[in-house]
Amino acid sequence: MEEKKTFDKNSIIGFALIGLILIWVMYMNPTEELAPEKETTEQVEKDTQGDSPVSNIPSSPTPSEEVPGSLQDSVNAELAKREYGAFAYSAIQDFAKDEAVTTIENDVLELKVSSKGGQIVEAKMKKHDTYKGDPVYLIKDGNADFNISFEASDGRTYNTRDLYFEPNLSTDNGNQTLSMRAKVSDIEFLEFYYELEPDDYMMNFGIRSQGLSNVISSENANLSWEVKAIRKAKSISYENKYTEIVYLYEGDKDDYTGQGDEAIEEDKLIEWIAFKQHFFTSVLLTDNPFSKGKMTSRKLVQDEQVDTLFTKNFLAEVPLQLKNGEFTESMNWYHGPSDFDILSDYERNLDEIVPLGWGLFGWINRYVFIPFFGFLSSSLPSYGLAIIVMTIAVRIVLSPVTYKSYLSQAKMKVLKPEINEINEKYKDNAMKKQQETMKLYSKTGVSPLAGCIPALLQIPVFYALFQFFPSAFDLRQKGFLWADDLSSYDVIFEWDAYIPLVSWAYGNHISLFPILASVAIFFYTQMTAGQNMQQSSQPGMPNMKVIMYFAPLVMLIFFNNYASGLSLYYFISNLITIGIMLVIKHVIIDENKILAKIEEKKKKPKKKGKFGKKFQEIMEQAAEQQKKKQGDKDDNKKIDKK
Repeated sequence: MEEKKTFDKNSIIGFALIGLILIWVMYMNPTEELAPEKETTEQVEKDTQGDSPVSNIPSSPTPSEEVPGSLQDSVNAELAKREYGAFAYSAIQDFAKDEAVTTIENDVLELKVSSKGGQIVEAKMKKHDTYKGDPVYLIKDGNADFNISFEASDGRTYNTRDLYFEPNLSTDNGNQTLSMRAKVSDIEFLEFYYELEPDDYMMNFGIRSQGLSNVISSENANLSWEVKAIRKAKSISYENKYTEIVYLYEGDKDDYTGQGDEAIEEDKLIEWIAFKQHFFTSVLLTDNPFSKGKMTSRKLVQDEQVDTLFTKNFLAEVPLQLKNGEFTESMNWYHGPSDFDILSDYERNLDEIVPLGWGLFGWINRYVFIPFFGFLSSSLPSYGLAIIVMTIAVRIVLSPVTYKSYLSQAKMKVLKPEINEINEKYKDNAMKKQQETMKLYSKTGVSPLAGCIPALLQIPVFYALFQFFPSAFDLRQKGFLWADDLSSYDVIFEWDAYIPLVSWAYGNHISLFPILASVAIFFYTQMTAGQNMQQSSQPGMPNMKVIMYFAPLVMLIFFNNYASGLSLYYFISNLITIGIMLVIKHVIIDENKILAKIEEKKKKPKKKGKFGKKFQEIMEQAAEQQKKKQGDKDDNKKIDKK
């Protein structure tokens, strides 16, 4: 019994000593100091496996963590090197952690450039607003991406969009200069250079490098530029009609991607690429043409009730040639209005961005309508009045053509009874009917084409103005009468409900100017229908009954979403034409006198020219052949009967 008690006593003493030792150890090594070390170790392991270029870099340890600063710097450098390779130097700087944004601006343009990618992340027009009154942005909220990719000697493919660039902004005599450098070391870097002068939408832009010949292994790099065009107008479908990529290649040739759902164009020796919207554009220009380029445009509006923010997605891809392993690219960047006067001042064929029409149509706009309208708009108190005055001037200039056309119609009207008589007499012999009709025209000196030729002469003017008004930047947000913006549709009534067929063809509003223009066209076609009915009965001539109803209907529907300035022009133009024709009909032209002159010409022998003789010979030969064929058919019938 005594032995057992001794063992219990010793055990108790041993446990007590162990307890004291544990208490002493805990006192000397508190758990509060052990926890941060474990946390730091776990964080390093987690960051090593992470993907985020910024969050994977551990923050500097606090004094309580008791991790030496040099050790933490080494950890950060190692993590950055794994993520950014040769460009890890920039990734561990303060501007990389904050993704600093630097603003470069003048009185007309404000640009924001991010340290991430060194690219423009916001481009704002200071003097222009959208239809809602908000500032016009060409780049905002991640709708753009600018990237250069190249291969390096370490086996990596670097993308500038993933690198961090150190900003350095300076001002000299009003010019703002921004240098963005992605550094390998203090003296080795890739630089994006931006320079903006006062009151200018055009900016100098350069890409150069220093000391990277040992880093870059390829002789070429690939530049890609992508932008989703932001909606700025009331009608997104109408705005989309004038939104496309335009580019200049091989010196003086220009081309565009068009209006398809997706379009791809490839050409060589590209001098500039424009991401053109209706009234604003972004252009990348180069001093040394890109050897080739691929431009892709993709329509983003499939449902106008859903797709309301962007119109098209633009992508341009071009190669960059390195020199001795270094970048040396000198370029320009334009962010501003698609204004013909502003663009033409740069003398780099940028005025081709404005769709004035090709060939003769573009020539008329450049050298006649643009200068003339500029003079009127600067002299008159309203752009609407400028349109009216220009329309009056155009119709007065074309009035001789209108007179010739109407005179021809009047002559045809006088000859109508005789033409009807010939048609009835030879109704079963088309060839003979045609011969006799041509003889009548020859005797009287009347030509059925005489009324069409003057009308054809007006087509270049008609089409030139059709291109001019939707492209006239000066009309943007300029009101007249009930129209608050002559570059967009006017509204007298609108509704919110979506009616599938109606909304697709007509929209959700009613415009008054197209209605007035349609009424004027209807009365004009009615006035000319009587004179033109005889012409329309001839082979190859248009049916005036169809035109009389079809033309106003097209105007009523098709132009409901078009620029009200264009509808105003057609309304005034047709009113003036109706007035001119009434004067010609009731004051200038006397149908009795026309008939008397025609009768006199019938009596006089008409000397035929070489062309007339040849034409008559051809007609006679054709008649003989027709007669022979008919005889052969009759003989064959007789043989068959026998």
